Amino acid sequence: MGKGDKKTKRGKIIKGTNGARRRRKKKVSR
Repeated sequence: MGKGDKKTKRGKIIKGTNGARRRRKKKVSR
């Protein structure tokens, strides 16, 4: 599991992308 891993929650947060693992109604501000 790296920081830029797309398949992990942390990777999605770092990359700033939303996927099936991160469902949010509003955008997460960084």
